[in-house]
Amino acid sequence: MMDIRAYLREKKGIVDEALQGFAPRHEGPAEEVARAMNYSLFAGGKRLRPILCMAGAAAVGGDERLVLPAACALEMIHTYSLIHDDLPVMDNDDLRRGKPTSHKVFGEAVALLAGDGLLTEAFALMARTGPSGEPEPPTLLRVIALIARAAGYEGMVGGQTVDIVSEGKQVDAATVRFIHTRKTGALIAASVVSGAILGGGDEGRVAAITAYGEATGLAFQIADDILDIEGDSEKMGKRVGGDARKRKITYPSVLGLEESRKIQETVLEKALSALEGFDTRADPLRDLARYIVERKK
Repeated sequence: MMDIRAYLREKKGIVDEALQGFAPRHEGPAEEVARAMNYSLFAGGKRLRPILCMAGAAAVGGDERLVLPAACALEMIHTYSLIHDDLPVMDNDDLRRGKPTSHKVFGEAVALLAGDGLLTEAFALMARTGPSGEPEPPTLLRVIALIARAAGYEGMVGGQTVDIVSEGKQVDAATVRFIHTRKTGALIAASVVSGAILGGGDEGRVAAITAYGEATGLAFQIADDILDIEGDSEKMGKRVGGDARKRKITYPSVLGLEESRKIQETVLEKALSALEGFDTRADPLRDLARYIVERKK
């Protein structure tokens, strides 16, 4: 197995450099919201979604640097969702990645608008045309539509809504799967699939990477659920046990820890099986799936 941590450090550096070029400028009357947008965008994080996008492109033989605008847009969408999740009207969290949350620094109204600004800027970034060799407009439109669905009411927003209205209620395994595959899994799947599409993958390879992405996204959220019970607050940069305090619907709360780990192992195997027809260029995706399950934060 490759050194996945070295790989993540290298790709994170590339993403961070690209984000610096795409980030809002702190100037003019809207300086405050731009500062709030950048505060959260550069508050840390693994950059997993943009890295998955790059790895998806590489797996089909594409140039991972040509997908950087879409990769950075995915990070902006993810960051917007974290800002909104932390607001008092949602999870009311004080810390994110070991730092005060946006609304603690800028106030609730500016934090809300910073999230809105990042979401909007993400789609502006994806819609830009670039130098020769970058994806053609029909391909870009396909990716924009894919990411919009993953971020909207059919994906992340829908999953978050069902999560909120289900708090404290008895639900079945189908409901918890609905929440997880949409609240978190949809954007993770869209990240790797958009990379495969922008990288020039044929329909068969895109379909296989879609299966990989869906399984990996579910594995990621189950890992988050388990870490909220067993994780280290210092390593995670936030308090653990929040799901139980807020009576959140999670795999462990519905099915128990042991069954959650079994499901996680099953979906990990499904993710790896989806890549059986790929060569070593897909090794980063294989190791990323394992890392997602084994991570400690």
